[in-house]
Amino acid sequence: MVDEPLLGRTSSHPVELPECDWADPPEALSLPPDRVDLWKLPLTESEAALHRLERTLAPDERARAERFRFDRDRRRFIVAHGRLRMILARYLGVDPQALVFSNGPRGKPFFAPPLQAALKFNLSHSGNLALVAVTLNRDIGVDLEEIHSFESAELLAEQFFSPLENATLRALPEAERLKAFFCCWSLKEAYVKATGDGLARATDSFDVAFGRGELGRLVSVEGDLEEASRWSLVRLTPAPGYVAALAVEGSGWTMMCWRLVGSSRLPALNSG
Repeated sequence: MVDEPLLGRTSSHPVELPECDWADPPEALSLPPDRVDLWKLPLTESEAALHRLERTLAPDERARAERFRFDRDRRRFIVAHGRLRMILARYLGVDPQALVFSNGPRGKPFFAPPLQAALKFNLSHSGNLALVAVTLNRDIGVDLEEIHSFESAELLAEQFFSPLENATLRALPEAERLKAFFCCWSLKEAYVKATGDGLARATDSFDVAFGRGELGRLVSVEGDLEEASRWSLVRLTPAPGYVAALAVEGSGWTMMCWRLVGSSRLPALNSG
């Protein structure tokens, strides 16, 4: 568990990223207003479990799944979105199939009325893992990235990172730059997902801190002097070969980390 938001913690030396104490969820969970629940789940399932999860999806979600070119990607989408529905349904005390989502002006999903609008959530999946972040009355965004080598990382950084972020990246030893690239990318993605801006916000219009000695921080936002102080950003290492980031509105929150293994059943959840 991360006991304090990590906004603003810095050091002159490299620091270890916070490691979640991934625990099996108990039979009953409450969700107090000052807590973020982060769920980690694998995207590999048996055929029987895959079909059960697919039946929970809405027609538009099943149509999206069918548009994937590769079966591997179709299966991962079904598991991620089916598990998201199962998790959220336990918080709301409804059947997973009863959940109806709407999208904001720039694509961020939220509950369609009359479901509980106070419950905020976000999903990210990459490789064989997914993360789901859930909280109450706070905008939230999560991003997960599987680290992989590719030749255009520095070109992408020049195109999408701010001048400050590019200077940070170039100052690192070459052996550290690939992971640092994904750390920066995940922090920026988590923030734009939390705000709901998506592609409408230029990713070079704000700065995040991700280099040595940084656990994640929104440094500044072009045109809004107060915006950076509204958010807590956290870098995470959810599994070997992955990096992740969480953006949460406000401060003073704690985090619990839950894991689902394969076809494990979810406990009943109660709002707190």
